[in-house]
Amino acid sequence: MKILKSAVIAFSLAAAMGSFSTVAVAEAGRASYKPADLINTVVEKINGAVAAINNGAEDADVAGLIKKAADLAEEINANDKVARENSKATKHFRAAIASAKAANLQEARDHLAKAKEVIEGLRKLL
Repeated sequence: MKILKSAVIAFSLAAAMGSFSTVAVAEAGRASYKPADLINTVVEKINGAVAAINNGAEDADVAGLIKKAADLAEEINANDKVARENSKATKHFRAAIASAKAANLQEARDHLAKAKEVIEGLRKLL
C-alpha cells in the first residue's frame, strides 16, 4: 500500500508539472518577433532618434528614444554570430545614451550611425 501511495503521488506530481509547457509559460506576456522585423523596427527607432536630434529635441527625450531602440535591439536573437555582432551595436547605443545625457548630441548622432550600420549588417547573418 505504501508503494502504491508513493506511486500515485509521484504520478500526480509529474502530471501536474507536465500540464504546463515551460515554453508557453516563459513567453507569457512577451511578444515574439522575427529577427528581420526587429531589425527594421530598430532602424526605424534609430531614424526617429536622429530626426529628434536634428529637430532640436531635449537631451532626455533623445536619450529615451535611443533607450527604446537599444531595448528592441537586445531582442534580436537568431544565432551566435548575430548575438556577437549585436553586442557591438549595444556598445554604440550605450555610448549614444551617455552622450545624449551629457548634452553632446553630435557625438550621440555619430554613435547612432555606427549602431545603425551594425544593425543593418545583421541582415546578412540571418
